[in-house]
Amino acid sequence: MSAVADRIMKRVRGKGRGWVFTPKSFVDFGTRGSVDMALSRLVTAGDIRRIGRGLYDYPRQHDKLGALSPDPANVAKALSTQSGDKLAPSGAAAANRLGLSTQVPARASYATTGRTRVRQAGGRSLTLKHSRAPVLDNAPDSVNAVVQALAHLGKDNIDSDKIRHFAARLDDRDMRMLAQARAEMPGWMGDVVLKIGAARNG
Repeated sequence: MSAVADRIMKRVRGKGRGWVFTPKSFVDFGTRGSVDMALSRLVTAGDIRRIGRGLYDYPRQHDKLGALSPDPANVAKALSTQSGDKLAPSGAAAANRLGLSTQVPARASYATTGRTRVRQAGGRSLTLKHSRAPVLDNAPDSVNAVVQALAHLGKDNIDSDKIRHFAARLDDRDMRMLAQARAEMPGWMGDVVLKIGAARNG
């Protein structure tokens, strides 16, 4: 095995099973051509798996089922790293996660600052949808989920019960991050954030 392939596998094992990656994850190991060649050899050897165009994973293993399908969240993160776009739970998924909706999206879906597209990876379909609401930098999923859920619900569907519901789901750090990001939000959403903060303090 080549020196580049050895270095790639060392990083892959360090990240652990379930990690999804692209050639960009190894730009510090050599030229794009040498990285692509090493990845191809590792796929052939069965050390890693190619799950889509420019996408690979170090699959999780099950005693009876063998290699498991990649986690859509890990695929989305790899695509985000590859493109440089920011990523957040989609509005529908965020509303469901926060207990504001019982509707579960039919397929994995994420909000992105990039263009809307559908990718196939590991036999699964993944939707990346351009977000009209801001996707906040360096914010945890819990904070971006609130922003995306608000956008999904719309300003005419935010009542006092939902404001109390949001308030109960946020800790002090999350609330500070939301408040600091009001300037990036539509005016109505910034006003709702103020109401959520008041509900937490009330």
